[in-house]
Amino acid sequence: MQERKRLEQTISDDQRIAGLTSDLDTLFELAREGEDVNGDISRELKSFSDVIEKVETAMLLSGENDARSAIVTIHPGAGGTESQDWAEMLLRMYLRWAERQGLSTVITDRLEGEGAGIKSVTFEVNGENAYGLLQSEIGVHRLVRISPFDANARRHTSFASVFVYPQVDDEIKIEIKLDDLRIDTFRSSGAGGQHVNMTDSAVRITHFPTGIVVQCQNERSQHKNRDSAMKQLRARLYEFELEKKREETRKTEATKLDINFGSQIRSYVLAPYRMIKDHRTKLSIGDVDRVLDGDLDALMHAYLVFRKTGKTAGDAKDDLPE
Repeated sequence: MQERKRLEQTISDDQRIAGLTSDLDTLFELAREGEDVNGDISRELKSFSDVIEKVETAMLLSGENDARSAIVTIHPGAGGTESQDWAEMLLRMYLRWAERQGLSTVITDRLEGEGAGIKSVTFEVNGENAYGLLQSEIGVHRLVRISPFDANARRHTSFASVFVYPQVDDEIKIEIKLDDLRIDTFRSSGAGGQHVNMTDSAVRITHFPTGIVVQCQNERSQHKNRDSAMKQLRARLYEFELEKKREETRKTEATKLDINFGSQIRSYVLAPYRMIKDHRTKLSIGDVDRVLDGDLDALMHAYLVFRKTGKTAGDAKDDLPE
């Protein structure tokens, strides 16, 4: 069914491109005959450009796991309430993005901050190409703004880290030995009814060989929380093995991006001016509110082009004819 859906989408895109091309040919013919159709041409070119970018993005998602669903974790950096609030802003941005894309989301673990924001959050993004698209978000995100928590209205810089893992299904075998695990249960710390707050339904799993720790507390059932935590662990272990392979080949891949934890990938500046800049692709966007509301398509597309070709947004401008 997934393969059929992909093929149907490919046919639909082809038909739409053919239709838009025909409409543009007609409009240009009318323009040559003296008709005032400049406004119509501009609108059709915008639609044509949007479709082409969407198709190009799909073509760039050719990695082994790009089509899979994703598991995303967000952690605030140093800075207390300021960074915790920034982490919650990022969570809202990604949930809005997923909604725009028609992808479903499930928050599996959320630890509230003290006063405002969140100390950490883990959530699933379920749907085709979720992992491939969200790979562009792996790294450290920097926010510069006038702090709403500072009585003197001073400018503050905050950091938050985003990790993305592919959801691993039964087709991929990840061997997990029970002897390597410690499974702890505890009471949920989030909002919930009497059952959630009064029973040890939350589950935390520690994997000794790698030191990876996962937990889930959003379900009423301890068994469901354990199943969800095991799914997270399998995904983390799979990504752990992939990262070891990347490390072996990274030295010879000069055009590839180093996606280590400490890499600052993007700055969101809200004061003294308003601008979002991706430091890898050199793409800058002035409409900050649109991006924070989940419109990440341009940033993700630029990253996929950069990952595939090594070209940045500046390089693309240089390629345009004068």
